[in-house]
Amino acid sequence: MEKYDVIIIGAGAAGLMCAIEAGKRGKSVCVLDHAKKPGKKLLISGGGKCNFTNYTIDAANYLSQNPHFCKSALARFSQWDFIAMIEASGIAYHEREHGQLFCDNKAKEILDMLLAECNKVAVSIHCNRHIKEVKKEPAGFVLTTDTKPLQASALVIASGGLSIPKMGATSFGLQIAEQFGLGVINPRAGLVPFTLHDHDKAHYEKLSGVSVDARITAESGQAFREALLFTHRGLSGPASLQISSYWMPGQSIEINLLPELDVSEYLLQGSSEHPKQSWKKHLSKALPRRLIEARTQDAGLEDKNLNQLTDKDKIDILECLQHWRIKPNGTEGYRTAEVTVGGVDTNEISSKTMQSNKVEGLYFIGEVLDVTGHLGGYNFQWAWASGYVAGQMV
Repeated sequence: MEKYDVIIIGAGAAGLMCAIEAGKRGKSVCVLDHAKKPGKKLLISGGGKCNFTNYTIDAANYLSQNPHFCKSALARFSQWDFIAMIEASGIAYHEREHGQLFCDNKAKEILDMLLAECNKVAVSIHCNRHIKEVKKEPAGFVLTTDTKPLQASALVIASGGLSIPKMGATSFGLQIAEQFGLGVINPRAGLVPFTLHDHDKAHYEKLSGVSVDARITAESGQAFREALLFTHRGLSGPASLQISSYWMPGQSIEINLLPELDVSEYLLQGSSEHPKQSWKKHLSKALPRRLIEARTQDAGLEDKNLNQLTDKDKIDILECLQHWRIKPNGTEGYRTAEVTVGGVDTNEISSKTMQSNKVEGLYFIGEVLDVTGHLGGYNFQWAWASGYVAGQMV
């Protein structure tokens, strides 16, 4: 039986960060993963450029049943700490909209950096390793694998969520939590495109490829203003992905297709300058004509000259374009979801150590926990931060 101080299950962002920090403290560390290579999800993130963090990290950027849980870890290992690692390794990066940071070259540079740091502190990484059983014994945790048994006094679960199963995502971490009597917040797909009911899909799929600036609001009141993309399946783009994490089946969302425009004032101005122009043509300066036609047809609004519009017409136009309420059929699910909302109940975990409150030596980090970031590098920052904290404590 091979013995270690720490066994980490999951060779992703959180697991590797934890391994590095534990190794720096002189701990013998073994990282196990069922995938053939480490960091598979990291490599495909951000279109292969890895949106590794964000300039503006705050607890408000995270969803959790316990919204305060993430604060300690994010404060102890901030975006600036990870940026310092990147810069020390000579990895070139750039900022995109909303403070998002991406590699100039490939995400592999980040993975190579993490693996190099693991190598410096003699972390043992074993991929293509399958775990058959996990038991807690007086001497620590004993893992039965498809090769040899392993033992460690600390076991860290960094196995990720359920998103993108084709990349190897499984429910392993949640099963371990339940095995040891920890609560689990029902998981669901997050940061995922919406699908539409058949009648809406048939009407709007002709807009596939159209992208507009929009503000989308969930029934909870949470709102995001970013790009909205129409697809042949439904609604995507950053605004849709962001709001999907706050949406529950059966709920509606409200879409403002003209978030910067005072529609009433714009129509009044048009009536004064071009009274004989149709209102649809006038608004097509601010919104694609195809989208106006689709929305107004769906709402049953007829075209008129601007000088013919009544007050009711103006209210109807405003409602149609700035208060469009639609009830999605669902989402595309874990197949295309970027994250999993829900996971191991954070009330079961110490925010200071990432250790289970019930089982000494058992730690949970990263996406397996009920902490879900917004789109834009927040989930990677949670992986770095939670991994760092656990690595300081195991």
